[in-house]
Amino acid sequence: MRPIRLSATFACVCSIPLMAVHAADRVTGKPFATRSEVYAPHAMAATSHPLATQIALDVMQDGGSAVDAAIAANAALGLMEPTGNGIGGDLFAIVWDPKTKKLHGYNGSGRSPKSLTLAEFQKRGLTDIPPHGPLPVSVPGTVDAWFALHEKFGRKPIADDLAPAIRYAREGHPVHEVIAYYWNLSVPRLSKWPGFKEQFTIDGRAPKRGETWKNPNLADTLEKIARGGRDTFYKGDTARSIDAYFKANDGFLSYDDLAAHTGEWVEPVSTNYRGYDVWELPPNSQGIAALQILNLLEPYDLKKYGFGSSEHVHLFVEAKKLAFADRARWYADPAFGTLPVSKLISKDYARQRGKLMSVDRAAREVQPATPQELDEGDTIYMTVADADGMMVSLIQSNYRGMGSGMAVPGLGFIFQDRGEMFVLKEGHPNSYAPGKRPFQTIIPAFVTKDGKPWLSFGVMGGGMQPQAHAQIMMNLVDFGMNLQEAGDAPRIQHDGSTEPTGQATVMSDGGEVDLETGYPYETVRALMRKGHSVQFSDGPYGGYQAIMVNPQGGYIGASESRKDGHAAGY
Repeated sequence: MRPIRLSATFACVCSIPLMAVHAADRVTGKPFATRSEVYAPHAMAATSHPLATQIALDVMQDGGSAVDAAIAANAALGLMEPTGNGIGGDLFAIVWDPKTKKLHGYNGSGRSPKSLTLAEFQKRGLTDIPPHGPLPVSVPGTVDAWFALHEKFGRKPIADDLAPAIRYAREGHPVHEVIAYYWNLSVPRLSKWPGFKEQFTIDGRAPKRGETWKNPNLADTLEKIARGGRDTFYKGDTARSIDAYFKANDGFLSYDDLAAHTGEWVEPVSTNYRGYDVWELPPNSQGIAALQILNLLEPYDLKKYGFGSSEHVHLFVEAKKLAFADRARWYADPAFGTLPVSKLISKDYARQRGKLMSVDRAAREVQPATPQELDEGDTIYMTVADADGMMVSLIQSNYRGMGSGMAVPGLGFIFQDRGEMFVLKEGHPNSYAPGKRPFQTIIPAFVTKDGKPWLSFGVMGGGMQPQAHAQIMMNLVDFGMNLQEAGDAPRIQHDGSTEPTGQATVMSDGGEVDLETGYPYETVRALMRKGHSVQFSDGPYGGYQAIMVNPQGGYIGASESRKDGHAAGY
């Protein structure tokens, strides 16, 4: 068993009762709340940047819908938090429409270049797609998603929605602390790629905390989109500039790839967890992993065990292992094969797979389900709710940090590296193919109760996302936390070799259980006795935003303390 690594911080926490770790000197509220929940009678926005939250509120107060506000805030976040998102990336959204009393899902993910083949990777001697440069670049789906969402649910002209981001891009804005930290990490990694250093540094360095950042090139690109619409990006001068850039830099993304792009409206899928219907989007995203985890946990009385107990952590980790084994084996673009989604998220399947879970011992190796059994870093998350009852759960990403590093001169944005998620292995559902959507980690979530909206939420952070979705539901439903506490409570992250790269089993030593500061040493010792290898790190544990319908009227908002986020309403 790998020895536990004790830090000075953890050694201090061990002597403090669990329930006093996070907010011992708060006058009111429960122990994990860093601040109170936010209440508002009419509308609410929760984003990972205070200025983006304010933009969303301004748009709604000026007559815009929650979708208008979400587009405006997302455009601003692409400027203000380029460490996680931008118009070079993809977007997924779930919208509650109060008129039809129905959830609508949008898959705004792009496809691989049609001229890039599996044989090309093999010719280059690659066994994995590199994280940076031209090879992991796929078509960016965000702009298309904005217009699709706006056509169905927007009330203001989209030019009005984009105006705040354009203004801040020209006038500048101060860079926040966490964003500056990640920006500084990205500069040395990405500066060698053409167009990055010129457009995303100040004299070759990242902007510092509090320093003003401007991006006039992005302002120009957004103004073209505002004036010319969706097709100016996918079929106009912007698309031609992108085509020329990739041709000149050993790339494969082309004008034809951009012109052929379409996102799609999809039906969200759900499972019921103790009376609450939890909704996710189907693959090519990983959302159903959260549903699988919850199904596996439902038979256990987690409330009796209590938050932070060894039983709570152990059972969660074991459920995660089973869900992620299936994730590695089965999740992919459904256009390229039949995916057994309904079976994977069924209660019967959970009962079958749950027999593999032991309450006493950690599994060392977990296999995914066989075909016979199934027969039949970095992102932004934001949520907005308006006075008419429309609620938007939206997530958007460039994938790893600032993306591929490929930044067309004069356009002011970086292309995503989402194509890195493909498998260079023939026969795997997520195997690379031209014109295919890669496996996606970004997932928005929504919860209804008795057919009515209850909660819009998400947690950014790669493979942490479905793990955190399940933990938020456990915190709210099983452990009785309020909306702010549910996000601030210390998290669990299990790391194992269950990425969709062809390897579908948990590593032979059972993987690593990362526990955030706040778990008592008694829990750690009990986990080690069960066979877990426990370690500690500062992150990443994700970034949470949430809006809940207040049964007394209006909304409740929350934004966790790990990011620079902000929830506010009116």
